[in-house]
Amino acid sequence: MVIAGKIFHVDDDIDLHTIAGKLKGFKSEEKLEGEDISLITEIKDLHLTEDSLFGTFIQDQLMDVYHHGERVHVPSTSEAPFFFVEQDAQKGRIVLAIMDKKARANNIANQLSKILFITTGKIVEVRIEPARFVRFHEDNFEDTKVIFFDDVDIPNVKKLSLYGSALGDTSLYVDHLKHGKIWYVVLKSKRYGMVVGITRNGVVTIFSKATKDDFINYVRDEIIGLI
Repeated sequence: MVIAGKIFHVDDDIDLHTIAGKLKGFKSEEKLEGEDISLITEIKDLHLTEDSLFGTFIQDQLMDVYHHGERVHVPSTSEAPFFFVEQDAQKGRIVLAIMDKKARANNIANQLSKILFITTGKIVEVRIEPARFVRFHEDNFEDTKVIFFDDVDIPNVKKLSLYGSALGDTSLYVDHLKHGKIWYVVLKSKRYGMVVGITRNGVVTIFSKATKDDFINYVRDEIIGLI
């Protein structure tokens, strides 16, 4: 089962205890006009450790399904585990990881920003410096499977890509790196043995069989340090 998530940066001065206090017991209910349905958003399973805060973001959505020629509104509930981690305790840097697909993770990040800071824009996308991303890739490139390059300097070419096996150890890789920056890479982690896809803006996808704890450990040990 593929596990996907996205990493964000908390762009404000706040600590984990304050975050935990604001998220604890959070629940909102939206009564839909003309529908006998209420959509609930809540945060559960909060658990604070020395340098991390874990929880689950639970939200109802309304789906349209067709039943005997009629469109029927059906509520569904999604759950997204998340965790805040102190990246640098002395400087107060906190990173947030949300375990869900990119679009929904973005939406949840904005909702968490509103809960914590009343406004969006306080939880923002991370950026991994291209040179640091290259070093990370080349430390694991024995079994690189996919590489996308952006910011390409060849006229009329926006992106370059390589697919194959052991791509990091090829002349094509070296040539492409001269013309662009690595945006996305799929590789086998030397430390964890899992096949993982990573983008420069913090989208992480584990393609190997893995658990939620595997995702958490991989992100904490190998990705957060790149930010």
